[in-house]
Amino acid sequence: MPITILGTGSITGLSAGGLPDASIVQADLAVGVAGNGPAFSAYANASQSIPSATYTKIIFNVEEFDTANCFDSTTNYRFTPTVAGYYQVNVVFGSDGNNSQWAIIYKNGNVFKSGAPNAAGLNVGFGASVSALIYMNGTTDFIEGYAYMATTATINNSASRTYFQAYLARAA
Repeated sequence: MPITILGTGSITGLSAGGLPDASIVQADLAVGVAGNGPAFSAYANASQSIPSATYTKIIFNVEEFDTANCFDSTTNYRFTPTVAGYYQVNVVFGSDGNNSQWAIIYKNGNVFKSGAPNAAGLNVGFGASVSALIYMNGTTDFIEGYAYMATTATINNSASRTYFQAYLARAA
């Protein structure tokens, strides 16, 4: 869109593309535009024993990235985004168990979505995964990754097999 200047003067703060330099924040975008909202990827760097028939929070203690510093990898191992919207969430774990097991997304301290067990494969073992699109209010909502196993088993410590990720898919 062309910019027309009537009279004399100058315009500052515009880049060649016509947008103010580095001054567009999520709040300035239209409703439904994801822009540069929060995103993170974390994994477990230590094996973790999961007791039988117990919902257990997975300790995702290493961040691969955390664009808005919304993931706590030291205390609560949870994601509390600061922008309201719809988030794509993934929780995946590998384990040495050969029993019924589920990956679970907790929202605000309660079971929200659970994922079916994965089948055993060549040198892969068992595990589970869950993926969901979840509305988060941008202030108090938080999500966590949990595991449930019918009998005691150990979750693998691997960035490629046990991870928790989320990103803003669409602002509210």
